[in-house]
Amino acid sequence: MRNDPAERPRAPRQDDESRAAPEVAPGAGVSFVMPVLNERDYLRRAVETVLRQEVDGPVELVIALGPSSDGTTELARELAAEDDRIVLVDNPAADIPVGLNAAIRASTMPTIVRVDAHSELAPGYTARALATLARTGAGNVGGIMRADGRTPFQRAVARAYNSRVGLGGGAYHGGDREGEAESAYLGVIRRAVLEEVGLFDESIRRGEDWELNLRIRSAGYRVWFDPALSVTYWPRESWPRLARQFFATGTWRGELVRRYGLRNSLRFFAPPALVLAVVLSIVAGVLQLTGTLTGAWATLAWVVHAPVLAYVLLVLAVAMGPGGGTGLRDKLWTLAVLPTMHLSWGAGFLVGVAHGAQDTVDTSRLDGRNTPLP
Repeated sequence: MRNDPAERPRAPRQDDESRAAPEVAPGAGVSFVMPVLNERDYLRRAVETVLRQEVDGPVELVIALGPSSDGTTELARELAAEDDRIVLVDNPAADIPVGLNAAIRASTMPTIVRVDAHSELAPGYTARALATLARTGAGNVGGIMRADGRTPFQRAVARAYNSRVGLGGGAYHGGDREGEAESAYLGVIRRAVLEEVGLFDESIRRGEDWELNLRIRSAGYRVWFDPALSVTYWPRESWPRLARQFFATGTWRGELVRRYGLRNSLRFFAPPALVLAVVLSIVAGVLQLTGTLTGAWATLAWVVHAPVLAYVLLVLAVAMGPGGGTGLRDKLWTLAVLPTMHLSWGAGFLVGVAHGAQDTVDTSRLDGRNTPLP
């Protein structure tokens, strides 16, 4: 395993045929790795769902501790004192890929299961994932992210996450067909595969999982989606946090487009296209209202408005349609959440493509104060 945290991963290469990941003996054990930063409200439950996984062999959970300000570190130490399967490592940089790599290097088992403090593993998740790895020979296996919420706002965000309209229809947001995939949510990976491709790229602060899976696929291994695997995800609790999260994610996707071009899925280009359409519609509307556009030009301007009007109707249909919370506040928050996600992500994408992500971080994780909206 590489020991230099500054070492960059190998450049992707493309093989003609898929390779089977190295086999692991039954009962060889599993290492769960979890980066945390300001997750006190979610950490205990996340840890409990990990340690309750029934696995044939030894289990360890390595938690990479970022510089939290809400008591997360203290809680993690309490949990480690209660169960010797928990190992703590420091992640002073706070970046997710740095923390993941630190946890992986401190772990000892031949299979790595990535987990998140905002997520809860379903019973049987790990055993099923190990069986799928063995059956398919894949380099990485992932399943469904099932978002959930505790307040009308968080339920609205969860509804958007679970909708094909909300996050663009990736397999792990609602797919029901098992097979090869572009990426995997969290992921269950053989250590040998991780070591071969060079662990997570520590220069990427968001989208690091997509980039890792690109290298896994480029090395000839398959990334596999199994809809029988389910993880509950708890989204951000407030509107400002959601906007900051999606702006940072979009910015890093723009950076990944700069690095990898059209190896990024075309669906990633929809939010920036929406942002541009909204800007053009606003400009056309101002020109119409001021009388600058008249006659045929004023009529033609409605062609510019058409995509935005279609989007508004789509958001209304999702918000008022079935699914998610049934209360009026849930539906009203959905009307606000969907454009917030799409426009924040799209604006960030355009910034990332134009200027690169540079030092952009997800500031929604840096503030340890939870201010959930009703």
